[in-house]
Amino acid sequence: MTELHLAVALDGAGWHPAAWRSPDARPGELFTAGYWADLVTEAEHGGIDFVTFEDSLGLQSSRLDGPDGRADQVRGRFDAVLLAARLAPLTSRIGLVPTTSTTHTEPFHVAIGIATLDHVSGGRAGWRPQISGRASDARNFGRREFPELTGDPWNDPIFAEHVRDLFAEAGDAVEVVRRLWDSWEDDAEIRDVATGRFIDRDKLHYIDFEGAHFSVKGPSITPRPPQGQPLVTALAHDVLPYEFAAGGADVVYVTPHDRAKTATIIGQVRAAETAVGRTGAPLRVLADLVVFLDDETAAARSRKDRLDELDGAPYSSDAFVFTGTPGDLADLLLDWRSEGLDGFRLRPGALPHDLTGITRGLVPELRRRGVFHLEYKADTLRGRLGLPRPANRYAEATR
Repeated sequence: MTELHLAVALDGAGWHPAAWRSPDARPGELFTAGYWADLVTEAEHGGIDFVTFEDSLGLQSSRLDGPDGRADQVRGRFDAVLLAARLAPLTSRIGLVPTTSTTHTEPFHVAIGIATLDHVSGGRAGWRPQISGRASDARNFGRREFPELTGDPWNDPIFAEHVRDLFAEAGDAVEVVRRLWDSWEDDAEIRDVATGRFIDRDKLHYIDFEGAHFSVKGPSITPRPPQGQPLVTALAHDVLPYEFAAGGADVVYVTPHDRAKTATIIGQVRAAETAVGRTGAPLRVLADLVVFLDDETAAARSRKDRLDELDGAPYSSDAFVFTGTPGDLADLLLDWRSEGLDGFRLRPGALPHDLTGITRGLVPELRRRGVFHLEYKADTLRGRLGLPRPANRYAEATR
């Protein structure tokens, strides 16, 4: 049986909005490097393939658009790329995948940021591009006007067109970033003191991207990343984002709520690959789950119920919410995996409790069943997922 891939999605004090009020939470340390270093080190000791860091261009909110005025939930976060870069030298094997917006962030900045992360981590960087559709986020930049999100925006044709345009822009952004990563050939740096040649200028390439949303000349200011192309990942819930992922990502996170839906979604992902004419390796498909883990199911349910009480409402999510033991979670993962999943991205309900439930409870159980690695088997994040190092498109074109 092939090995299961596991990622962990880190966000604040955990994915439950009241997690910061858990007895073992560390709310006073959320904005310290040490807090995040402890979480990522724990994930690395557990053999987790990679961790992701959430980000946004506006404060967290329970409203569709704009701040909600609540003072009883975590508000504020670090810049995900800068946080990942800070953690890179404190780790040695685990992958680091920050999130950035493609809507208000220039792809040139993203490209050099993720390339730098790949260099300082020794080939462990990834990226999760996401769109930012809120009018309140757009007002933080003042360059574009977006429609306000109210009621049921998904049935609003104006909003639907808005989202299609944002995904088209995101697709262009990913293409620009990928071209910039290739704009330096692998051996462009000569660094020959005797001749005084630091680079071979013929091995730096203009990308000359011209699209509806960006016009980017290039080349990058950062040499080609160690992985060639750092891992690109995307969260997707429907056909349009599936096609976005199929067009530019290596990994897609999906959100089934049962085994039958898992099979349906995987079929939709493969159909999206065909629709966009994807070539090369198929998307690695990881399912997202929010997890609350304890040695006894009753304890996990009681803990979640207490957090719900503190928050004033039952917790719900776009992803399936699992509450139980590590053994029961292992059963569920292997059952869903039989439909064709490559692995899972787990969202700890409360930190650090549910992270250690994954690393010290679930991981040993999966290893006992022979479906999770005993040690890291590749030095790079792409290698860990069985993805080759891509050839440089510009070097190939000039040969």
